[in-house]
Amino acid sequence: MQSDKVQNLVEIDFILSLTSQIRHQGRKVMSHFMKKALATVSVLAAATGATLADDFTIGLTNGWVGSEWRTQMIEEAQAAAAAWGERGVDVEVVVQSSNVDVPGQIAHVRNFISQGVDAIIINPNSPTAFDPVFAQAASAGILVISTDAEVSSQDAIYVGIDQKGWAEASARWLAETLGGEGTVVAINGVAGHPANQMRVEGYTEVFGEYDGIEIVNEVNANWDQAQGQQAMQNLLATYPDIDGVWVQDGMAAGAWRSIMDADRVDEIAATGEIRKDFIDLWVENDFTSGASVNPPGVMASALNVAVFMLQGRELKEPADDGVYGNALYLPIPFIDGNNVAEAASALDGQPGHYSYSSSLSIEEAEALFQ
Repeated sequence: MQSDKVQNLVEIDFILSLTSQIRHQGRKVMSHFMKKALATVSVLAAATGATLADDFTIGLTNGWVGSEWRTQMIEEAQAAAAAWGERGVDVEVVVQSSNVDVPGQIAHVRNFISQGVDAIIINPNSPTAFDPVFAQAASAGILVISTDAEVSSQDAIYVGIDQKGWAEASARWLAETLGGEGTVVAINGVAGHPANQMRVEGYTEVFGEYDGIEIVNEVNANWDQAQGQQAMQNLLATYPDIDGVWVQDGMAAGAWRSIMDADRVDEIAATGEIRKDFIDLWVENDFTSGASVNPPGVMASALNVAVFMLQGRELKEPADDGVYGNALYLPIPFIDGNNVAEAASALDGQPGHYSYSSSLSIEEAEALFQ
């Protein structure tokens, strides 16, 4: 009996060593063999009374720190990692978050590859520029997940909202609120950013469905409240009779302050955002506003999905949505006059910059897997 137990422990060591080697042969190959190896290990562990502890290191890379939304995104992902401890899973996160260009963020990814992390979760600065470095990560057996902005690489999957759908929902709300006719201006985020590009495509297509809607100008305010306020002030000076404003989150509070300063609150319908300070203004002043929710919790959702994939679990449905065919889309909540009071209540006690958020819990993420 004792010799059988020793033999089983030897077999466990062998299989764990084998899975380590497999990880460096590519993530797709790893996934196939890891599941079989881990299943065998589980059986042997039960026979010997041994316990197996999951231990993963996940790199988080964020290439732009110009808003509190990004800070909250990182903090929620860190909290999600800590929550795995209650399941006996040790998830260590390593964060690289700074204002960098695309080559700088590629350097983030290379650093993670050199460190030998198990997975990389990225909020990318480009949809296409990471293809070669993601291929390098995959060849090293590293799982890559993008969030908040989709990427073209087939060595990665995307876990987050449909940014184009995000824009379509709020654009349709604005068009319908205006009765299908009126002059509209748009205030966008960072030019060239993949999420911004998809949002522009979304509202452009929706407004194009309404013959009476005319977009008279489109500007960029870089997801910055002060720039959003200044952009709105300039637009009101140039187009004093506009009927509607389509403005992205991170700038809507500033834009609405300019609308208030111009005493146009009762005359203009404009999209809003999910920050507490804006939602408080919305409730207090009864704005005609609607906001699609892009929750900072998207990175936490991606992390929970990543852990299950690292454990060898398979999704019930493949991540094949989106323009690149590699997306797993999350639901997009919408806030308008009917439920803004509920959103305000949910944010009670939070600082003004805090955003209304949601994320997949561990249990909700697990429900996506076989």
